[in-house]
Amino acid sequence: MKVLVVGVANDQSIAYGCAKAFSEQGADLAVTFLNEKAEPHVRPLAEELGAEIVAPLDVRDLEQQDALFREITEKWGRLDTLLHSIAFSKKEDLHGRVVDCSAEGFGLAMDISVHSFLRLIRGAEPLMPQGGTCMTVSFMGAQKVVENYGVMGPVKAALEAATRYAAAEMGPRGISVHALSPGPLKTRAASGIAEFDELLNDAAERAPTHQLATIDDVGAYAAFLASREAFNVTGGIHFIDGGYSIVG
Repeated sequence: MKVLVVGVANDQSIAYGCAKAFSEQGADLAVTFLNEKAEPHVRPLAEELGAEIVAPLDVRDLEQQDALFREITEKWGRLDTLLHSIAFSKKEDLHGRVVDCSAEGFGLAMDISVHSFLRLIRGAEPLMPQGGTCMTVSFMGAQKVVENYGVMGPVKAALEAATRYAAAEMGPRGISVHALSPGPLKTRAASGIAEFDELLNDAAERAPTHQLATIDDVGAYAAFLASREAFNVTGGIHFIDGGYSIVG
């Protein structure tokens, strides 16, 4: 299995948990890093997992994306699985009121967090002639109001809608599309959310299992969705949260 993992920042990243799980299933990995500042944190992790391709990717840079897919084509000639685990918004838009978000800030968050997934699917599609799997990462704030999640709530809602539409369009080609929706996790990205520790404590207390999900839980689920056993599953928002999302 040939897998592209986009979004590893450190060993607490959801993308890293998924990359580990793919590697344990015998997958060959391509792992990206955002920029030169991120590379020293990502490259050692990728090499530890035996990644055959380690390349830069700022999803706003279409030339970088084209170069990445050229390298995958030249080295592997195909791609079986894409994992997209990136999101961004300006701090003032994350912490402020949604109605106060600037058009520029809203567009930036949508481009990096949502449209980049569609661009990557489009780039991966020619490399999946026998079918494949594309996954992104959402959050419960897409479906319910989560305090201090700001503009990322509507952005993640758009990501989930894009997942459904992409699944419908890719289905005839045998390509499944999914959104993984973990509960609150201790990741670097989550640390930007105000009062996030309170959300973690609430999730652990109220979830039926009384346990937070881990990046390994998410990775195990992602590895299943990438397997042939899940070939007829597509378009879903998959909650991996100890049941937190079902509690009223």
